[in-house]
Amino acid sequence: MTYGVGLGIANFPFADADGFWRWVALCEEGGVDSIWQSDRIVSKDPHLECMSVMAALAGATKRLKFGMNVASAGLRDPLLLAKQCATIDVLSNGRLLPAFGVGSAIGPEWEATGRTTKRRGVRTDECLTLISRLWKEDSVSFDGEFFQYRDVSISPRPVQPDIPMWVGGSAEGAIRRTAALGTGWQAGLETPAQVAPVIAGIKRALTQTGRTIDQDHYGAGFAYRFGTWDDAPVARNMAALAKRVKDDPRGYYAVGGADDILARLREFIEAGAHKFILRPVAGDAHEMVEQTRLLIAEVIPQVAAMNS
Repeated sequence: MTYGVGLGIANFPFADADGFWRWVALCEEGGVDSIWQSDRIVSKDPHLECMSVMAALAGATKRLKFGMNVASAGLRDPLLLAKQCATIDVLSNGRLLPAFGVGSAIGPEWEATGRTTKRRGVRTDECLTLISRLWKEDSVSFDGEFFQYRDVSISPRPVQPDIPMWVGGSAEGAIRRTAALGTGWQAGLETPAQVAPVIAGIKRALTQTGRTIDQDHYGAGFAYRFGTWDDAPVARNMAALAKRVKDDPRGYYAVGGADDILARLREFIEAGAHKFILRPVAGDAHEMVEQTRLLIAEVIPQVAAMNS
């Protein structure tokens, strides 16, 4: 089993594309395992579209892996999504880490796209089933509630013979979905105490489906900041998060030095996670780069040493 640290990006803090690509180059050269783009389509804050970012990273990098954290399958067409993933995987020589979820029920995308949140779990199940089959089968026929296919195929298919399908979400439906379709699970906004029962639940559900998921294919994520809790970006995030969670919002972050970040990471390891998406808490592009540099210099080497 191995541990890996990737970096997550939600809003776009850079002044232009050049700043973004300098940050990507820093990640590529600094030993970051992967880059994960959040999925948000409707927003006043700047957010990049996740599938477009995957395609761009395929051409701009040679070593980095990359994934969506997570793409809302309930909002997307499975044929197009399967084709996009396959194309990106081919052009990146097999570095795509596809990750899917239902999509937040309170997200503005549902109304904007004219979709209902009702039975979005069933729609997502059908979508992921079709994507998985399209990646592997020469011809796919399917008769579902939302999708009906007759002898549909895509080519080229992904170059990864066992291309992963990471599944996000912590509700009972997500646990069942992961056990039935996923090759990995990625936590969202959860503490170590919240992650542990989900991982345990997936493992129990796997005994019913007769499938297996590698022990190191359980992932978690948290925001980090080299600094103090009084830093302005941290204070803003804490105030916003306090409106969303019932417990102490500090439990979702790691703030301080390398030891504090590693301590939080070890708490997630105790909960059963092995892969990590860390999100820099940064007020602007300069801080984004500096927080990344510090992680590369002070945290990633220690995580790498855990694999030796």
